[in-house]
Amino acid sequence: MAEQPETSGRWPVWAVALVLYPLAAGAAAVNLFFLFLVLQAVGLRALTPIESIVGGIILGIPFAWISGKWMHGLIKQAEEDA
Repeated sequence: MAEQPETSGRWPVWAVALVLYPLAAGAAAVNLFFLFLVLQAVGLRALTPIESIVGGIILGIPFAWISGKWMHGLIKQAEEDA
């Protein structure tokens, strides 16, 4: 008989990242907007809110993946300590 993989109920990294994506995309959009407002001091133009949202949607993908891996590690550590 083939062994069944252990299913402890832990979410996979991609599922955690998917749940965190709206937060990551929103945070990226807000931070891009404010970054380019500050960068006006060195001569760059400010991003429009739409440009910031599009940038947030794009940058939200890697940020959500990184956050998902971090959160997954915290969940794993908490389950092992319990």
